[in-house]
Parts: sequence; C-alpha cells; structure tokens
Amino acid sequence: MGGGGSPRESPRHENPPRLIEASRFWRYLLGKSPTGAKGGVSLIMPAARTTAPIARWLVKSEPDAFSWDQQVTNGVEPWTGVRNHLAKKNLMAMKKGDLAFFYHSNIGKEVVGVVEVAREAYPDPSAEEGSSWVCVDMRAVAPMPKPVGLAAIKAEPALAEVALIRQSRLSVMPIAPEHWDIIASMGGWAGK
Repeated sequence: MGGGGSPRESPRHENPPRLIEASRFWRYLLGKSPTGAKGGVSLIMPAARTTAPIARWLVKSEPDAFSWDQQVTNGVEPWTGVRNHLAKKNLMAMKKGDLAFFYHSNIGKEVVGVVEVAREAYPDPSAEEGSSWVCVDMRAVAPMPKPVGLAAIKAEPALAEVALIRQSRLSVMPIAPEHWDIIASMGGWAGK
C-alpha cells in the first residue's frame, strides 16, 4: 500500500541504454574473453534495447490507511508495506510506465483510479533493515469516472478469471489486457 514518506522520483530520463563491459559481453557470447582482452578491460558498449508492451496491474489499498485522494494529493508516492511474497514478485515485475488500477479494499471495494509506475522496485523503506521487501513509486494518472465495484466485476462473466476474484487477498496482481479493457470500459475510463 502506498503511504508515508516523501515521494521519491527516479531521474528524469526515458529508458537509457544499459551499458555492459565489453569483456563480459565477449565472455557471455564465447564463453571466454577475446584474444588479448583482460578481465580489467572497461570498454563500454550499449546493450540491445527491447521494448516490452506496457503491463497492466491492480493494486489494493485500504482507504482508511492510504486513499485515492491521498495518492492524488501526493502525486508520486512509494507503494510500501507489501508483505506477501507473490505480491512482492509482482512489484518486482513492474516496469516504469506500466499502469495499474487503484482499488479501495475493505471500505468501498472498488476501482477508483489509475496510477502509473514512476520508479521500478527498490528496497521498501518501511521494511525492517536488511529485509527483501520492495516497493515501487506510483504516480496518479486519473480518477475512474465511475468507480467499478467488486460486485460489478464478479457479475461480469468475462472477468471470472481475474485475480481479484480468484485470489482476493492478493494486494498486487497482474491484469490481462482484455480484462483491463473491460474494467476500464465499465468505469468509463478511455485513457491509454
């Protein structure tokens, strides 16, 4: 869940190329360094870029602990406090630019907005020192014009396989593109 702390934005650059050492590159390709190259070589070359499609997610927050209104007020907020291993893996799979439905759990039980991953997984500052828990930074994108309640999601046969229904206690979950489109349409959201 989001909450507390100051927003921590990532540096302002769009997907810079990863750099790898030439000797590591050659060892990877050939299983050894090229003739004459030594382990200390620090020639730098860009790694191949890959463009993956934007993934879709659903993140839950108890509105009495951290609400959509607080997310909007804060703009960018660390999504902290996740203490489930599958949810942690989902946070670690998130990439900058991925979108997520913001879901109020316990009170309301409805999709109330859309957020975007502003910073990929990093150590959760609310976790015990040295633990493996992570968080991501989320940026408010837009409110859901018409909140989409859990009852409406359960009533839609095409959404029967959504993790929100099958794994109701999971706080961070992937949403298939076709499910995203249905929920977005139900809420009147026509964003990207």
